[in-house]
Amino acid sequence: MASPRKAAPAPRIRLNRERVIAAAIVLADTGGLEALTMRRLGDDLNVEAMSIYNHVANKDDLINGMADAIFGEIELPSHSDDWKSAIRKRSISFREVLARHPWATTVRDSGTNPGPATLRHHDRVIGTFRNGGFSVEKTAHAFSAVDSYIYGFAMQEKSLPVTTSEETAAMAAIMLAQLPRSEYPYLAELTADHVLKPGYFYGDEFLVGLDLVLDGLATMLGADQHPGSQPPHSRAALRR
Repeated sequence: MASPRKAAPAPRIRLNRERVIAAAIVLADTGGLEALTMRRLGDDLNVEAMSIYNHVANKDDLINGMADAIFGEIELPSHSDDWKSAIRKRSISFREVLARHPWATTVRDSGTNPGPATLRHHDRVIGTFRNGGFSVEKTAHAFSAVDSYIYGFAMQEKSLPVTTSEETAAMAAIMLAQLPRSEYPYLAELTADHVLKPGYFYGDEFLVGLDLVLDGLATMLGADQHPGSQPPHSRAALRR
């Protein structure tokens, strides 16, 4: 009786930098950056860990590539929109990307070695503010204010032990029951009259805060009676 044939091994998919980075992002999404090791990444890719170094120089280079890929997922501001609408849409997209990849809140951009997606993203945001009438100095202020808010909100959201409105209400009810109202009257009031209202969800606070930031930037822009030098490209040129 003929022995059964052994199944042929699955063909290996050719490894490249993009595939290595994509697999590393999936690994970090699942277990955080602490789960990202070259050995674990090699297992997920079905290759020896050392072969990964043919595509990334080291772990720092890998994380830089991951950060650049994350920036590539963020919607670029549209030059057909006014600056406020464009930055608002981009900020919402940015927050959604950070929600998909919570580990990215601790990586941000790639420091001294940014990739092309990171550079393209930053240049477009800067161009949106400049073509919206912001001086170079106030563009720096605006960029910092918006991104500090987005990262800060994402980090706060990440630290919460609840993810749904139902979980939030249950946790708030437990906390309120244990809270000495005479000692913390305002915290008790906020919890009872706001957090415990039906449908409350912390994530809904994002747009409220974002609009406050953007309104503040619009006020700053309106008060600028001495605009800086003209941007290197006009809005019309950027549309082409």
